[in-house]
Amino acid sequence: MSEYVVKLPDVGEGIAEAEIVEWHVAAGDTISEDQVMVEVMTDKATVELPSPVAGVVTSLGGEVGDVLAVGSALIRIETTAEVNGEVQPKPAPERTEPVAERPQPAEAPPPPEPASNGHAPRADSARVSAAPAVRQRATSLGIDLATVTGSGPDGRVVHGDLDTHLQQHTSASPRRVSRPVEISDDGVDEVKVVGLRRNIAQRMDLAKTRIPHFTYVEEVDVTDLERLRAYLNQERLDGESRLTLLPFLMRATVVSVVDFPQMNARYDDDNGVVNRHRAVHLGIATQTAKGLMVPVVKHAEGRDLWGYADEIARLSIIARNGSITVEELTGSTITISSLGALGGIAATPIINYPEVAIIGVNKVATRPVYIDGTLYPRQIMNLSSSFDHRVVDGADAAAFIQRIKALLETPALMFMP
Repeated sequence: MSEYVVKLPDVGEGIAEAEIVEWHVAAGDTISEDQVMVEVMTDKATVELPSPVAGVVTSLGGEVGDVLAVGSALIRIETTAEVNGEVQPKPAPERTEPVAERPQPAEAPPPPEPASNGHAPRADSARVSAAPAVRQRATSLGIDLATVTGSGPDGRVVHGDLDTHLQQHTSASPRRVSRPVEISDDGVDEVKVVGLRRNIAQRMDLAKTRIPHFTYVEEVDVTDLERLRAYLNQERLDGESRLTLLPFLMRATVVSVVDFPQMNARYDDDNGVVNRHRAVHLGIATQTAKGLMVPVVKHAEGRDLWGYADEIARLSIIARNGSITVEELTGSTITISSLGALGGIAATPIINYPEVAIIGVNKVATRPVYIDGTLYPRQIMNLSSSFDHRVVDGADAAAFIQRIKALLETPALMFMP
């Protein structure tokens, strides 16, 4: 028998450490070659690491939430090979899928009663092979993964298996039974902040502690813009991207930073240097089920409205399915944050450090507006934008937003040379 020491590999250029976000094996488990052992997270991407050998796991190099340096012992595996040594697994392709907490038996909600045609439960839901998103969804639905039969490779549970499980239980219990209201106990559920959630927390803390924010809110009449948008969408074929308000705002931002280059910038506060970028790499803050992500539309100055719409659609899909890369999440020079219909009346968006400006979009609503003494219903939207007061003066911020406002209210100006 031989013991292989698997070390944490360099899972990305320049990466010095990574956080353990989920173990797929435990001490004593039998593991096969290429079986996923663990998921680790770097700055933004989660990486699955497969086992380079087959054998029995003798010990793990850390617990969920631990941060290990590259080269640290990650896992020890006893094999039948007549070779002693240290193995560094080849990193799998990066993905940005946050990992749900491993449910604790004492605190997990009781599993639903199995249907008459259900399968026998497995020994331990924490050992069930499932992607983090599937595990998180199962937890939110109150489904014990040990009661679900996986149809994926090696019995891995996929979303379709959860759907089948729900259908079986729905058919077995078609009527809801009224239950008396119960008072909860005084217990506290402790949720460890790991993976993407911890990364978001650290970046928000960095932005708020190092950047003195100020927010400027302005009202924009987008009635004419909405008419133009509806007209242009009529010309699109089935399957082609359609225009939302966001591509127009992106175009207005690209045009405006020509006159306000201090907004398309990143502040190196350690060295006291503001780096003004000639190219416009627009970050689009996107809320997904996995957490907040900021995909980047590179070289926005070289795209048209349809190019924006196509790229937004592409980035949204890969952000939500977890296949987006680190390169597609980094390098933004100015960010737009939009919650669409949930955008509210006003907000105080947090700047995407180390940028100096973020444009916040609120919802469009029909409001009464006086024009030349007559009251008209108009489509009104607020822009709530934040700036780094160390390098952006209030007057410049106001003038910048007024320029964007003028372009949105008179859309033809966006396309004038």
